[in-house]
Order: sequence, then C-alpha cells, then structure tokens
Amino acid sequence: MTTENGLDTPAWQPRMEQEPDFNSFVRATEPAEHLRDPPLEDGAYVQWAEPGELRALDGALEGTDQPLRRLQDLEGFAIRAADGTIGHVSDFYLDDRSWVIRYLVVETGSWLSSRKVLISPFSIGDPDWTGKVLPVSITMQQVRNSPDIDTDKPVSRQHETLYLGYYGYPYYWAGDGLWGQGAYPGGMLLGLGSGGSDAPYRHARAEDIRAESDVESQQTGAAHLRSCKELMRYHIEASDGGLGQVKGFLLDPRSWAIRFLIVDTSSWWIGTQVLIAPRQLVDISWADAMLTVGLTQQAVKDAPRYDAKVA
Repeated sequence: MTTENGLDTPAWQPRMEQEPDFNSFVRATEPAEHLRDPPLEDGAYVQWAEPGELRALDGALEGTDQPLRRLQDLEGFAIRAADGTIGHVSDFYLDDRSWVIRYLVVETGSWLSSRKVLISPFSIGDPDWTGKVLPVSITMQQVRNSPDIDTDKPVSRQHETLYLGYYGYPYYWAGDGLWGQGAYPGGMLLGLGSGGSDAPYRHARAEDIRAESDVESQQTGAAHLRSCKELMRYHIEASDGGLGQVKGFLLDPRSWAIRFLIVDTSSWWIGTQVLIAPRQLVDISWADAMLTVGLTQQAVKDAPRYDAKVA
C-alpha cells in the first residue's frame, strides 16, 4: 500500500473498532477490601481481579472489564515498525483538558541522530507487554521525513495541526468525545478509507471537520499538552491541607485515558498511596506545580488505596 507521501506502509493497520455507547456506565461490585465506596468517577468503579490486577468498569467498555496499566510501565518500550525499530518511549504528552495521552515521546537513537519524535496513538496497535513492544502502522522513512517538533518546548495546536496533517490523521479535538466523537483513537479512523458507496460524503465531511478545526486552532493556539514526567513532581492539596505528591498514573490502554493519579501521601499518612480520579481535581496551577482536589484528607483516607506490589 502506498500513502499520499509516496511511501510504502506495513500491512498492519490500527484496529478499527465500532464505537460503544460512551455515555452509559456499568458498575462493578467490590470483591476485595482494598476498595471502598463511593465510586471514584461518575458511575465508574475499580476492582482487584486475579491475580491482583487492577481493573476499571465503565460505559466505554459496555459491560466488559478493562485492565488498567501503570503509565510508567510503558517507558522504555520499543516502537516497532514493519521496517525496523523507530526508538524507545521516554515520555508522554497529556492533554490537560481531557486527561488523555495524545503523544508518546520517542528517542530514536543513532539512526536519526537521537532526535526525539512524537508518536500518536492513532498509529499504535496492541501492546506486547511481555516483549515491551508497541507496534505501529508508520514506517521509519515516514518518521525521518516527519515535521521536526521540539519536544523540549510546549507543543502548540499549530504544531499538532502540522503533525496530524502530515500523517493524514483526523483532529482529535473535533468532537465531544475523548477522540473526536468517540472513545478510542481507532474509532476516528473509521470511514477514512477510500472504499464504499458513501466515500464522497465521508471525505467531504472529513474536510468540513478539518476546516472547522483549523478555525479553532487559530483561535485557541495555547498549548494544552503537558509532560507526564513533569507532572510527577507536582504536589496535591486537599481542601484542608496537603495530600502528597503525584507518583504515577493508571492508564486505560484502549482509550489512552488517564483514569487515576497515584498519589503518595507519606507527608501526612505514612506508607500509603491512594488513587485520585482526574475528575476530582478542582484547580490546577501549572506555575506552582500544584493540583487541588475537592476532598478533605479524611475523604482521601476513605478512597481506594493503591499497592504497587499488588497491582
């Protein structure tokens, strides 16, 4: 297969999934003492499963449970294209409005003069957790010719527009869902092929969305992407005092959404880590490296505890 860039792409392509009902939720019972009521998100529960695997149940999965993963476990994963290894994951860019991972920062190594590049979840297939590999549907040559974005500086919407346009990806911000109108990056790629009797309509609609997004990107040029490594040094405040420091994140690997922040409360509650959902944040001060939750310290004590040795 040949792209509009004139490059051959590997046979593997991102999995196209039918979009579930994103607004409905299902609830899980709590089988273990680790977790307590109330639910941490609107209608969403977590539970421990065999053996000690942390899962979340929400409407995006329509009745099926999805294992959550520590985001930091993906650090060092190889980004594997059909024509070779592009590099290894060193950081992640988080959308601070939706708490979704939009890009992986990848160090390419000697083949590209150790240049750091961005890899979108649009191109990523199912992770090989054992082999620590993320397969991608792009080639090394495409990465070599991709827009050179300084990953040590804030990534603006204009930079994103250039990047997404190069790979022919849709604009994830064109809709009310996590990814456009849906819950998964693969869902946005549905209908972007050239086949089918409704192809002219689909292409025209895609162009309309792209044009609308171009206007938005010009009006809202501020950067909304944050380094997850940078967030690891942030402190969290409760309504009645300090809580602790961000120590990690729990990720839904299908939607690339951050479901929980892992918070170390050792400054006032020795030896304990708790899970805080992004929806519980009421204020974020990027200048002061501070996150504030609308909870008391006691309410946090009643939230699910996190045991890294178990999860």
